Amino acid sequence: MPGRPIALSCGEPSGIGPEIAARARMLLGASLPFFWIGDPSHLPQGTAHRVISSPAEAMAVPAGLLPVLRHDFPAAARPGHPAPENAASVIAAIERGVSLVMRGEASALCTAPINKKALKDGAGFAFPGHTEFLAHLAGVERVVMMLACEALKVVPVTIHIPIAEVPRALTADLLTDTIRLTHEGLRRDYGLTAPRLAIAGLNPHAGENGVMGDEETRWMAPLLARLRAEVDAGAHPATVVSARSSGVFWKERDAVTAQLHIWDSLRIARLMSRLLDCERALKASGTAGAVLFRKLMTDIAWQAARAR
Repeated sequence: MPGRPIALSCGEPSGIGPEIAARARMLLGASLPFFWIGDPSHLPQGTAHRVISSPAEAMAVPAGLLPVLRHDFPAAARPGHPAPENAASVIAAIERGVSLVMRGEASALCTAPINKKALKDGAGFAFPGHTEFLAHLAGVERVVMMLACEALKVVPVTIHIPIAEVPRALTADLLTDTIRLTHEGLRRDYGLTAPRLAIAGLNPHAGENGVMGDEETRWMAPLLARLRAEVDAGAHPATVVSARSSGVFWKERDAVTAQLHIWDSLRIARLMSRLLDCERALKASGTAGAVLFRKLMTDIAWQAARAR
């Protein structure tokens, strides 16, 4: 969004937020205009900055200065020691950043880390984390968290809960909904016409056929198989993808919508059976297995090429 800078909320002032804001400005200069919402007294000593009165002013701040939209806090920042009296101001800085984005004064909001316990103890913060709070402020009922880089984009199905609670929280509805939202977001926000998604198993080795957990065999694989069956029964792949999911997934294999035209369940089953036979051969013989595996993979590649 040209002409509008990115807002960076301060996060917990006793954490790394002020430090990384100053460092980011040093590294980026004016190449990616942003401004910091926080208390100037919390910045590392000697940080060159300029206080601005509106986001638009950040665009003209020289590269060597950090633009600061002043947001005063009641207490000083002691590294590693969150002050309870600062909790409400941390929350207010996030709210201010969201408001600026929704009014069109900032192009996006970047959030420095918060100390969730400090916010809960000091201001009764009622949200597990940033994600849920931002969704609340935006008036959105359901969102997903995406960790993204050039090579990979990862969306956790469950967030901000103890590991011990994950198996109970992970349901077919939640998984299907997460797939749908991720698929829509990749198409809308990243311009991917046919996003490729893969689903990781809950357990090590995706349960190893029930040896290390049965969630994959008990309900995850059947859920994805039902989506596959819709296509086999004659449903158009694009219809299935848009209505129910973003593709068909099985152990560590990407699937794309276009592939649904090519591979039916019978063909997949035959090839998976051959792969399992080859895996057993590899484990049983230490020598010829590698040759066997290369030949099998070549055969499968040729079959895939002919099917196109």
